Amino acid sequence: MVHGGDAPGWAAEGWEELAPGVGRCRLPGWDCTAGLVMGAAGALLVDAGSTLGEGAALRGAAGRLLGGGRVTHLALTHPHFDHVLGAGAFADAEVIAAPGAARELTGAAGRAALHADAVDHGVAREDAAAATAALRAPRREVGRPYELDLGGGTVALLVDAGPGHTAGDLVVLVRPRSGPPVLFCGDLVEESGPPQAGPDAQPDRWPAALDGLLALGGEAARYVPGHGAVVDAAFVRAQRAALAAAFPGSA
Repeated sequence: MVHGGDAPGWAAEGWEELAPGVGRCRLPGWDCTAGLVMGAAGALLVDAGSTLGEGAALRGAAGRLLGGGRVTHLALTHPHFDHVLGAGAFADAEVIAAPGAARELTGAAGRAALHADAVDHGVAREDAAAATAALRAPRREVGRPYELDLGGGTVALLVDAGPGHTAGDLVVLVRPRSGPPVLFCGDLVEESGPPQAGPDAQPDRWPAALDGLLALGGEAARYVPGHGAVVDAAFVRAQRAALAAAFPGSA
C-alpha cells in the first residue's frame, strides 16, 4: 500500500480536490500547478516546482495527504524550470516525461539553459545550481499513450500531446471513480495569463495540440492548466482560437 493511517483532507494542506483521489495545488511565485493522483498501490505527482525547497514542500504535503505514504511516480509535463527543478526531491520516484526530456534535463546545454532561466526569473543562483545538479534522466519517455495503473482502479493515462508549448508536452488524464475526467494540461493551457511562447515553442502546431486535448478529455472534463484556475472545454477552445488567430497558417 502506498498510503495508510489517517490522512488530512485536501483543504487542510491548502490543496484543491478535483475528484476522489485527485487534487492539485497552486504554487507561489509563478502560480504553477502541481497535481497528485492517489491509488491503492501508488501515487503520481504531476510536476515538481521550481526549486529543491519547493519540491521538498510538495513531497511533505503529498506524504501527509497519503497518510504517511510516498509519491511513487513523477510526471514532468515539460522541461521548464518552474515545473522540473524540484524533481531532485523525489529521488525514489519513477520519473516520466515526453520524448527528448532526458537531453533537456541532464545534458550540459539543457541544464545550463534551465539554470539561466531560473536565475533570470529570480531564483537564487545557488538554489538553481543545486536543483539542476540533482536532476536525473526520466526512467520512461512516453512516445505513445501510456497507462499507469496506481491500484484500486485508479489509472492515469499519460500522453505526449505536443509539440506546442515545447517540442514535447506531456499531459495526464485521470478518469476518477466518480465525477468527470481530470486532464492535467501542463502549459499547453494557461489561465492566469496568456499562453507563453518561448524560444522552444512551436506555435504553428499549438492549436492542433489543443484539438488533441479536447478529443482526449471531451466536453465534460476538468482541464487543469499549468498556471491558473481549472477551466472547461469552452475555455480550451477559446484559447485554441486565439492561438490560431495569432499564428496564421497554424494547424
